[in-house]
Amino acid sequence: MKSMIGLLLVVVLVILAYQFYFSKAQSSGVATPAQMINAVGLKNDLVGIARAERAYQAEHGTYGSLDDLVAADALTMDNRQREGYRYEVEITTGGFRVIGRCLAAAGCKSYFVDQEMEVQPLE
Repeated sequence: MKSMIGLLLVVVLVILAYQFYFSKAQSSGVATPAQMINAVGLKNDLVGIARAERAYQAEHGTYGSLDDLVAADALTMDNRQREGYRYEVEITTGGFRVIGRCLAAAGCKSYFVDQEMEVQPLE
């Protein structure tokens, strides 16, 4: 009888841990595995564009638009968007901000990265 109670207790703990783990994954603003893959890809793309901005700035003394980065071969991008996201570059005084803007119908979060190279949610 004690072994049955112990086994039942282990099963309940495993189920609770499983539910907790997957509820945490969905609370990050990403509902499906495909959206999660797109969000991770977006963040990698943002960092890549930010690195291209740094390289462009080192060579030209100023930050550039996406067109400038591609024209200077600092960035290789065939498509300026990822499923559910569109990329934008804002050039500010002394810096830049690369934005991965969520398209409204996609139900995702927008992110940005600036010269600090830290991807953050856009609020």
